[in-house]
Amino acid sequence: MNKDFEPISLAGREQYLAAYAACPQHPSDTSFANLWGWAEEYGLEWAWGSQCVWIRQTKPALRYWAPVGPWDGLPWNECPSLAQGMEVIRVPETLALLWQEHLGDRLVLTEDRDNWDYLYDVTELIELRGNVHHKKKNHLNGFKKAYQYEYRSMTPDCVEEALALQAAWRGWHDTPDSPALIAENNAIERVLTRWDVLPGLMGGALHVGGAMVAFTVAEPLDKETLVIHFEKGQAGMRGVYQAINQMFLAHDANGYKVVNREQDLGDEGLRKAKLSYHPIGFLKKYHARILPR
Repeated sequence: MNKDFEPISLAGREQYLAAYAACPQHPSDTSFANLWGWAEEYGLEWAWGSQCVWIRQTKPALRYWAPVGPWDGLPWNECPSLAQGMEVIRVPETLALLWQEHLGDRLVLTEDRDNWDYLYDVTELIELRGNVHHKKKNHLNGFKKAYQYEYRSMTPDCVEEALALQAAWRGWHDTPDSPALIAENNAIERVLTRWDVLPGLMGGALHVGGAMVAFTVAEPLDKETLVIHFEKGQAGMRGVYQAINQMFLAHDANGYKVVNREQDLGDEGLRKAKLSYHPIGFLKKYHARILPR
C-alpha cells in the first residue's frame, strides 16, 4: 500500500471523528479513544485517503486494520489500495459484506470470533430484571447494603484517583508485570492523562469512605451506542463491578440504547463473564485476505 502513514495524533482527531461518524458500523477498535490509548502498544499509524482513513499497526508486526469512512458506494474493486492484494484484520461485518459484493472471488473471509464486540441493552443492564440477571442483582444489592457509597461522574479532577486505583489494581494480580497487564496499564494511563482533550470521553466512579473503589471509562460511538473501554474495581469488594456497571449506565447513559463492552480476545474467563450479562447481539468481525486484481 503506497500511502503516507503517520503516527496517530491528537491533532487529527476532529478529521478522524468525521470519518468515523460516516461509517455504517462503529466498532470499538477504531473509536478515537481506543486508537489513542493503544497507539504505542501497537505502533498505530493512519493515512488519509480521498474517502477513507487507513489504519495499520507496526508492532509486533505490520498488519492493516479495516479502513474508516463512508464505505457505501465506494468502488472497492477499483481501489488502488486493494489492487495488489493485502490482508486486513478487524473487518466489521458490514464492510466484509460490501467487499464480498465488490471483490467476489478475490476476497477470502475468516470469522474472527475473538474480536467480536459484545452489545447489550442499556435499560436491561440498568434494571437487571428477571432470572437471567438474578445473580447480578444480588451482587449489586449486596454492595449497596455493605457499603456507604457515593457515585460520581468522571471529570478531569478524578484522574489522579483513578490512576492510583489502576496502579493498585495491577498490584493485586499475581503477575503484575505480565506483558498484557503492562500494555493495558499503559493504554489506561494514556487515556486518563488526556481526559480533558479526548473528545466525548465519559465515565463514572464509586467512592467508599472517601476513597475511589471503582471507575469506568466510556466513549460515545454514535447517537445510540456507547462503549466501555476500561472498568476497574477494588479487589475483594463484593459487587463492586456490578455496582459500577449499573450505576454508570443509570446516571450517565441517558439517551443511549446500546452499550458495547468490547471483545473477549479469546480469553475463556472473559468470554464467560461477558456472556453472563446476556448480550443482545454482536458486532461481528472478520479477517480478510484480498487477492491481487
